[in-house]
Amino acid sequence: MSDDDARRLDDAALQRLRDLDPMGKNHLLERVMAAFESSALRMSAQLIEARKTDQVESIRLVAHTLKSSAASIGALKLSRLCAEIEAQLRSAELAGLTGRLDAMDRELHVVLQMVRPMLKSTPT
Repeated sequence: MSDDDARRLDDAALQRLRDLDPMGKNHLLERVMAAFESSALRMSAQLIEARKTDQVESIRLVAHTLKSSAASIGALKLSRLCAEIEAQLRSAELAGLTGRLDAMDRELHVVLQMVRPMLKSTPT
C-alpha cells in the first residue's frame, strides 16, 4: 500500500478548511464534510443508475461533479480517478472504463468512511 493509499485525505486541504474557521465556531469543516457526504451519496446513486442504462453523458457528469468536490476536501486520489474517467469519456474511449468506474466507486466508499467521523461534531 502506498502513502497515497494510506492517507486518503490531504492534510493541506483539510488545514485550508480549518484555517477558514480557526476557532471552529462555525463548524465549517463539519459542514463541508456533511455537504460532501450528501452530494457523494446522491452522485453514487446516479452513477449506479447511469451504469445500468449505459448513460455515458450522465456518468461523465457524475465524474465531473465528484472530481471538484473530492478535491475540495482533499480526496486527491478520488479526484484524480474522476478526472481520468471524465477525460476518457470526453474522448469517447470506452476501453477499460468499467475497471476505472469500479475503482472510483471503491475509492468513494473509502473516502466516505473517512469523512463520517468528522461529522460527529456537526450541530443538529
